[in-house]
Amino acid sequence: MKKQLSQEQKVDQLIKTFWKNGYLTLSRKYGTYLPEPSPIGNYEVDVVGKKVKKYAIGITLNENDLNDPNLRRKIEFLASRQTRNTNNRVMLFVGVENNLIKRTRGLIKLIPEEIRKFIKVVPHSHQRYN
Repeated sequence: MKKQLSQEQKVDQLIKTFWKNGYLTLSRKYGTYLPEPSPIGNYEVDVVGKKVKKYAIGITLNENDLNDPNLRRKIEFLASRQTRNTNNRVMLFVGVENNLIKRTRGLIKLIPEEIRKFIKVVPHSHQRYN
């Protein structure tokens, strides 16, 4: 049986995905040296990163989150953000357990295409934490 990842481990994996995509971490939850990200709108986020003049937001989801009827609104809101000065679109990385990927992608398919293209689903890996 696979051990559940802690919330901190999920955020760590999301940050590794940011790094692989060229983003520097500006703020993160459960960090020692970086500040916690400020809420965006009324929504908590786990990671905020920057690559040159592009920004990214990262959230992690669990089964309880997927049962929340407001989750689609949250994802749509976060994925439709733009930077203040340059109006560049912000990429949203959604970290999710492997067994929840299908449900997450099904939910994201309900979001309009012009917003959906700024959402990237990232599966959590249990490899290092067995």
